[in-house]
Amino acid sequence: MVRIMLAGMVLALAHGAALADTFPSRPIRLLVGYAPGGPVDTAARIYADNLGRVLKQPVVVDNRAGASGAIAAGMTASARPDGYTLYFVASPTMTMTPLIQKSVSFRPAQDFSYVGLITDYTNVLLINKDFPAKNVEELVSYARKHPGDVSFGSAGVGASNHLSAELLAQMTGVKMLHVPYKGNAPAMADVISGKVTFMFDITGTAIGHIQGGKVRALAVTSKTRNAALPSVPTLVESGLRQYDLTGWYGLVGPLGLPADVTDRLVKAQQAVGQDPAFRTRMSDVGYDLNVTGPAPLQDRIRKELALWGNVVKTANIEVE
Repeated sequence: MVRIMLAGMVLALAHGAALADTFPSRPIRLLVGYAPGGPVDTAARIYADNLGRVLKQPVVVDNRAGASGAIAAGMTASARPDGYTLYFVASPTMTMTPLIQKSVSFRPAQDFSYVGLITDYTNVLLINKDFPAKNVEELVSYARKHPGDVSFGSAGVGASNHLSAELLAQMTGVKMLHVPYKGNAPAMADVISGKVTFMFDITGTAIGHIQGGKVRALAVTSKTRNAALPSVPTLVESGLRQYDLTGWYGLVGPLGLPADVTDRLVKAQQAVGQDPAFRTRMSDVGYDLNVTGPAPLQDRIRKELALWGNVVKTANIEVE
């Protein structure tokens, strides 16, 4: 009987090793926490095509929009840790949403297996084309002289562009009216029409509006200028020396991914990042590739939770 049990254990271990050695042997589901057609979804689909090519298995995007990405995060955290359910996660879901939404139960720095960062993205401050301010200094000066007259739109309470504007207000000590919308598109429409003064938006989706003359770009949020908008200064150049923010996309899976599966995904992701065609596609829409392993992603999550925790507390932001 003992021999039979030992033999069974050996066979089970061998079977498990064989499965790990052949990962992936079937299609992978890539969760996206936002609706189809948006910037996160667009980047995820470019990434999925290239990751599937490297892994030699289809990587299928599964959009599970809602709660600023928290629905997809919850699904990831509860999925079987075998590598076949992964999450193409945008930074706000990990570094802002848990600070603001009471209903969020996952812990971003503890409840996942971390594969690594994929790319950084820059936000750009966009202003109504007829507003008299020609730069950030003039915008802040106008807001200081006209309390309550300067407003900013966002994709909703606690969205990344909401907190980006709150940080601007806190750093400059001026009061600005927040006008939340259900998504970036209606907020942008009201910046264009002049119903609100300005908003922050991802460079990739803002470029068309800037080039079409519908809005003016005053500054980007990154420490260095963005290659897609080389003539637009940074907020650091505009006098806010501590304003250095970049969003990011990364890849995570359920807690407990086997080490060899994680290693396979890390190596595959690095191969994707080295592909010239992938790099060109991403840079053309304003993304800066930043492909890493697990540790830099975890470190960035911890640091940004501390930053945005302070902003959220100061602004007293909270939603159910």
